[in-house]
Amino acid sequence: MTTLQSERVLEEQLIKQLQKQGYEFVSLSNENQLLENLKNQLEKHNKTTFSASEFERIVNILNKGSVFEKAKTLREKQFIQRDNGDSYYFEFINIDHWCQNEFQVTNQVTMEGKYKNRYDVTLLINGLPLVQIELKRRGLELKEAFNQVNRYHRFTFGSGAALFQYVQIFVISNGVNTKYYANNAKQSFKQTFYWTDKENKRLTNILNGFTSDFLEPCHISKMICKYIVLNETSKILMVLRPYQYYAVEALIDRVKNSKKNGYIWHTTGSGKTLTSFKASQILMNLPEIKKVVFVVDRKDLDYQTSKEFDSFRKGCVDATENTKGLVDQFTDNTKLIVTTIQKLNTAVSKGRFNKRLDSIKDERMVFIFDECHRSQFGDTHQRIKSYFSNVQLFGFTGTPIFAENAVKNELGKRTTKELFDECLHKYVITDAIRDENVLKFAVEYVGRYKEKEDSKNSIDIKVEDIDTKELLEDHRRIEKIVDYIIANHNRKTHSRTFSGMFCVSSVEVLIKYYEIFRKKKLNGEHNLKVATIFSFAPNEESKDADGSIPEEVSVAEDTPRVLYGLNKHSREKLDEYITHYNEEFGTKFSTKDSQSFYNYYKDISKKVREKKVDILLVVNMFLTGFDSPALNTLYVDKNLKYHGLIQAYSRTNRNLNELKSQGNIVVFRNLKAATDEAITLFSNKEAIDVIIMEPLEDYEKKINKAISDLKEITPSVDSVNDLKDENEELAFIKAFRAVMRLKNTMSSFADFSWDTIAISAQEFEDYKGKYLDLHEKVKNDNQTEKVSILDDVDFELELIHRDEINVAYILQLLAALKDSNPEEKEKRTKEIVDLLSGEATLRSKKELIEKFIKENLPQIKDTEDLETEFEKFWSEEQIKAFDKLVKEEKLSADKTKDLIENYLFSEREPIRDQVLELIEGEKPKALQRKPVGNRILKKVIDFVETFIENLN
Repeated sequence: MTTLQSERVLEEQLIKQLQKQGYEFVSLSNENQLLENLKNQLEKHNKTTFSASEFERIVNILNKGSVFEKAKTLREKQFIQRDNGDSYYFEFINIDHWCQNEFQVTNQVTMEGKYKNRYDVTLLINGLPLVQIELKRRGLELKEAFNQVNRYHRFTFGSGAALFQYVQIFVISNGVNTKYYANNAKQSFKQTFYWTDKENKRLTNILNGFTSDFLEPCHISKMICKYIVLNETSKILMVLRPYQYYAVEALIDRVKNSKKNGYIWHTTGSGKTLTSFKASQILMNLPEIKKVVFVVDRKDLDYQTSKEFDSFRKGCVDATENTKGLVDQFTDNTKLIVTTIQKLNTAVSKGRFNKRLDSIKDERMVFIFDECHRSQFGDTHQRIKSYFSNVQLFGFTGTPIFAENAVKNELGKRTTKELFDECLHKYVITDAIRDENVLKFAVEYVGRYKEKEDSKNSIDIKVEDIDTKELLEDHRRIEKIVDYIIANHNRKTHSRTFSGMFCVSSVEVLIKYYEIFRKKKLNGEHNLKVATIFSFAPNEESKDADGSIPEEVSVAEDTPRVLYGLNKHSREKLDEYITHYNEEFGTKFSTKDSQSFYNYYKDISKKVREKKVDILLVVNMFLTGFDSPALNTLYVDKNLKYHGLIQAYSRTNRNLNELKSQGNIVVFRNLKAATDEAITLFSNKEAIDVIIMEPLEDYEKKINKAISDLKEITPSVDSVNDLKDENEELAFIKAFRAVMRLKNTMSSFADFSWDTIAISAQEFEDYKGKYLDLHEKVKNDNQTEKVSILDDVDFELELIHRDEINVAYILQLLAALKDSNPEEKEKRTKEIVDLLSGEATLRSKKELIEKFIKENLPQIKDTEDLETEFEKFWSEEQIKAFDKLVKEEKLSADKTKDLIENYLFSEREPIRDQVLELIEGEKPKALQRKPVGNRILKKVIDFVETFIENLN
């Protein structure tokens, strides 16, 4: 009889392997020993000795700031004042020569915050815990290890000297499956990655492949020193995925050891900006490279890429506003330039710039072309190569040009390989879907298809084998499509938790669609926020087109001629639609000049990312290069093929959270053959089943099996109350979670119906209430010393998030309640209470909102005053609750306010000693310190959850 490998045995075997690889084992059981070892290792690394008081100053440096600020501290040169008054400079880690650090491994370090935690295996570099490995026995979900780490974040990583906030990389493993991720407490499990070899083959077994490759001392140190990116906008750490690492390494090797060019084929949505930033950052620091020029092919991408680059390292990019600015950067000390290919072309082709550029044309430079499938096939590429005599050219693309999708021009049919030489690294869409780095597509073809009886997709529009302009642009067809979108958009976007885009064949057709959407909104048939943007665009693509999505923003010498080609009627219509946008959002954009239009472009892209626009109606704009994880649906009434099709579809499949289970593609034309052809070209024929989701019928079978499994554990809703112990509760949680996941995926299909499922909508909601009750129980148990087997199970509460249910949404419901007649009032009140009970993030606010409904709502005369009165009520209740807290526990009001503010800012839960310091007068005796501290801390956290969190 075989037994599952225990965590203890796995831990012992891992430590032995790490010792063989060069790690020194050191036994450290608590923070004092950790600090003592840190002192010794820093002395060894910096070849000095520190007195006790000098080391105390070092610990003070280490203790300051958030996880993000600590990551900066780790990488910066430091100095302290010696006891004799001298300034002494030292380092925590050797960033430039990453192998020249001190490597140790320890295990079972115990830290005490709210309660004790023992960590599994810790890798120390120069005495600092920089890699934390959490192990689970075989058969358990990796998510449990991930959630355990999150529990440590909340309870103990910030305790004492907070040295564990210096962890840069977490590794989670159950022996056979292993993933890694950066230290960012806010991220979801979707941001954990498998390690692979260069050919994208996973190394998942921690003892067989992963440890010898990823945790090898030089390699893990290199990952920390070179391949973690500090994102300045979000204040988070990001670590490169394996394919990003191999691509950058290949590119750097190419520059260091040859003068050859090359290209990187990484599928759309896989993070090319981060890869290209890291490559650019390393290259610009090579002394032999004079300039690194990152080239994009439109002004909108110039802005977007500059912003993204700048988020990774503040001030690293000085994007050029015009051609003169670009020439200035070529001739000054700027090391990294972000520019458009149009400005670069102007700089090298206009004679007036030649004199200034002559001084640099022979210097060694690297040009990196983003989305090189779009911009490199005309004269410009050749002109750049001819002008600069000592450059290396590298291209990044998600959809290369092959012989099959190459278009002929005056230079002939050219492929990506002909222009850029060999592919240095490849990561195709099937790799990304397998690794869960992008989502699958759910493609529904809407029209007169014989799919199944009574399908909601069988609307009476002529689409099959018909491409006549008259039929495709017929007003009746367009209106039917608008009605379909209105009927299904909430379903597709999970009640507008996500946003959508609609691409059409021409400006003329776009105007027809917009006018119908607008008319129906004014008639009260929908309340969708539909925005649009367009400029010059060719008419419907010809059948032999190469699949490229034509440019709508052409850039003249220094000014973006974004409105080029628009006739008077189209421009007047665009101005009218921008006026609607201005009325909706309180803005002042127009088409009066290019800059104002460009500002409109930037604002509309921001609003789509923020989900403030429900549907963005476009011809070609935003179908390439635009990245918004919040966008999950693309409606298509346009002929797409090859790389244009993959690029457009890929707007929808960015990973975000558990709720976003796929990218939805709704096609009003017969594009099935074109879709299959594009997938085959950019992966292989067998990939169609990998990339396109199964039909609804397959999911109906799966969910009915999952419901059967659930009913075996809990035959009825009431039977959940009779579960005997935590093992039975865990079985119920996992079974219902499986049902929830499938229901979440299915609910976006137009034909989804409870009638085909072996559970009613009401019964599902009732089971969900029990599921949330168990989550509440586990959450409250976490406030005590009790350790439960349910502590680390993932309840995936985002799957329960039914709408943008926040206080603003509740106010809308309260307004409707206020305006309702007496018969409706009771029903609407119950709906609000049920909603609060079913929304995990608002349960803590339920009692207060019920109080407001009962005591305050009847006194409000005008619903326009509702928001003001609610804010006043909330503020008064917050003051009362705060006063009650400090009075009951005899706390200092000022110190308590400071502690709450620090908690919100640093995201470090206060430790017991900090909480006990709030008590005015006599402090509790030794035996009472723990229970009193935990009680006060629970009250503080409850106060924050009730009055401050989830109020957006």
